[in-house]
Amino acid sequence: MAVIRSLLPDACLFAVDIDRCAVGLYLVSDGNRSIVPRGEEASFIDHIMELCRRWRIDVVIPTVDTELLPMAHARLRFEDLGVAIVAGPAAALSTCLDKWQLASAVESTVPCPITHLIDLQFDAAHFPSYPAVAKPRQGSGSRGVQIIDRPEQLAVVPKDSSFIVQEFLPGEELSVDVYVDGTGQPLGAVPRTRWKVDSGVAVAGRTVRDEEAMKLALDTVAAVGLTGPANVQCRRDRDGRLALLEVNPRFPGSLPLTIAAGFDIPALALREAQGIHIEPLGAFREIAVVRHWEDVIIPTTAIPQTVELGASKTRGWSP
Repeated sequence: MAVIRSLLPDACLFAVDIDRCAVGLYLVSDGNRSIVPRGEEASFIDHIMELCRRWRIDVVIPTVDTELLPMAHARLRFEDLGVAIVAGPAAALSTCLDKWQLASAVESTVPCPITHLIDLQFDAAHFPSYPAVAKPRQGSGSRGVQIIDRPEQLAVVPKDSSFIVQEFLPGEELSVDVYVDGTGQPLGAVPRTRWKVDSGVAVAGRTVRDEEAMKLALDTVAAVGLTGPANVQCRRDRDGRLALLEVNPRFPGSLPLTIAAGFDIPALALREAQGIHIEPLGAFREIAVVRHWEDVIIPTTAIPQTVELGASKTRGWSP
């Protein structure tokens, strides 16, 4: 939603989602919306490509984790249509979307909490630091994350290599929104605190100028070769030093705060995708945000219906 609001009214925008109740669909003009398959479904890419042809799209901006790798793997197919994809390289995305791969890839470059893979060889009694945090290797929004106070609590965590356990970091958490252009040049980094979090999403916070957080974030994305938009999450250990938690290789959920602070990442991404020269961020404002529900009233005629797309039936919009 923040991406759409950033780019309106200067760009002609189209929106797609798997959910007919997604608010972003109703921020664009009638006829510029469609319901699509999930990113992990085999038909997802073909469906998006067909919409690009129909709508004469020149830039696609994926904003959901499950869409990133399919889009990156299909980048050349889209380029053949004259469509640019705003997403990092597939190898970097794969690393960032797997918390075990990420920790293994950057532990010699940036500070990281002690991290072990929970597999058949893992011995909870020998993990060196409790309390600890068990979390799925893949996933977002704090789903599946558990605080572990004692080794025996790990007995219920699957030992199939789908989870990791990390040292618990008790200090302040910071999120850093970054953008790196296609040549690997960082264009800016804006740290922000997370005053209040609901289901893994910050609902209140403020931007802060923290050089340590900015360096950690930029060193991390450089180490994995990530370009484009990203959000780097870190937290202070018992000695007050920042350590990496994870990387979200996409636009963050709290993007409006970063935009309001002066770092309009969606606008940068669109201009770069269109071949327009973009400048690095000079400075940003230290400001705060609180968030609330906002109603969007729509006519019932805008509710998605089943339509024909090409030769196959799919979900779309009726006039």
